[in-house]
Formats: sequence, structure tokens, C-alpha cells
Amino acid sequence: MNRIDQRFADLRAAGQKGFVAYIGAGDPNLEATENIAVALDAAGVDVLELGVPFSDPLADGLVNQLAAQRGLASGTTPAKLLDSVANIRKRSQVPIVLYIYYNLIHRHGLAEFINVAAEAGVDGMLALDLPPEEADEYETLMRDAGLCSIWLVAPTTPEERIAAITARGNGFIYYISREGVTGMQQNVAANMEEATAVIRKHTKLPIAVGFGISNPEQARQVAACSDAVVVGSAIVNQIAEHGAETNLPERVGAFVKTLVDAIKKN
Repeated sequence: MNRIDQRFADLRAAGQKGFVAYIGAGDPNLEATENIAVALDAAGVDVLELGVPFSDPLADGLVNQLAAQRGLASGTTPAKLLDSVANIRKRSQVPIVLYIYYNLIHRHGLAEFINVAAEAGVDGMLALDLPPEEADEYETLMRDAGLCSIWLVAPTTPEERIAAITARGNGFIYYISREGVTGMQQNVAANMEEATAVIRKHTKLPIAVGFGISNPEQARQVAACSDAVVVGSAIVNQIAEHGAETNLPERVGAFVKTLVDAIKKN
């Protein structure tokens, strides 16, 4: 069984909610990414999203845009990142999802990239700018490689399209709780409970909710109406603030543990 499917099955059996953590790969360098990944696993993270640095990250707010710039500046490429995933696999079995823009996959070669990713230990991919209607070959290759195709649902997605998207997904559905780009917010979105209820009408997959969650109380609120909470910018901001410190993985892990503990007690 794919690690993502297994983790959510274990969470469901335990009556627990999941925690998905996002970090920018190669920020401040790939060695740090590997060490942070292990620290996040130890902090109780259930799924790790690695943002593959890209020069035009349209779905990302300033915090994650700057992380992508730092990742590019450190020399991170998709191929080098997959080498780092293989290194992480020697130390951790945390499920890993690549948060990636499709141009990077296409340039590498669709079949080759998916197969190499699977061999390295990747469990799924979230191709941000690939419309599901144009993803037949991608989905077939992902399924053949044993990888999960993660799809996004937005607050503006009509219910008919929600049904079409969720029918194609596996692993989990990522619900973007706010319009716009990633980034920390003062309050969680007001209509999450209604939105997740609509999605649940069309799928039995776990629903992970993200965009704007930055503290334990917000994480607790989101966990009440979802199967998993996704936190990115708040973690990336910790890396930006403490990237030069030798105890960076420990600092990031301690911050994330406060968020994990908040939802595991939900």
C-alpha cells in the first residue's frame, strides 16, 4: 500500500486527524531539507509536502515565493531533490508529496520523472497547474508507478466540477480554504464546514484543508471539520527566520510539534 494511503488508514483506525507539513525544498539547502524532514517526522507530521523550487510560482504567496528563490539559489533542481528524497528514505518513512509545477515534470520527461520519483521514495505529487481534464497520461503513469495523484478543490469550484475532480483523485483531496495564494492569515475561513461537507458528498478520500493556518488554535479549528490540516507558510517562515542557525531542524520541529499536538488532541 502507498505510504499516504497507509497513513490515513492508520489515522482513521485510531480516530485521529492528520497533519500535512509543507516546506520549500533546498531552503536554505538540500542537506537542511533532509534534516528538517526527519525532524518533522519526529514531531508527528503525517505527510510531508516538498515544494520543488520554480521561477514562476503563481500559486504561492510571498513567503513561499522567497523560499523558492532561496531553493533555486542553493542550486536545487528536481533531480537533486529526488536524490535528497532517497537520502530521507534511509532515515524516515514519512509519506512524501511533491508540490510541483507541471513545467518541471514536462521538461524532464513525464514518464521518466514519475518513475525516478517513485524509485527515490516519493509517494504522491500535486501538480499545481495541470488541469485534471488534461491529465489522462499523467494519471495513468502515476497509477502504474504506485503514486497518488493529489488534486486541489478551491472555494470557487462548482459542485459539478468537485464531483469530477474527486473522482480522479487518490491519497487525499486538498481543499484550498481561501481564494488567492498561500500565506499566513489572522483567522480561518468562515465557510470550511459547509465546503468540506459538499466535498464529502462526492468522495470517501480524506480531505486535507490548507492555506492560511499558522497557529495551534487555527489548526484545531480546521481539524474539527477536516481529516487533515495543511500548514506551509508558517513553517517556511520559521525556516526563513532561523535558516542560518545550526539547530534549524530542531527549532522547526519544535514549532511544528505545537501544531501537531493541537490537532492530535482534537
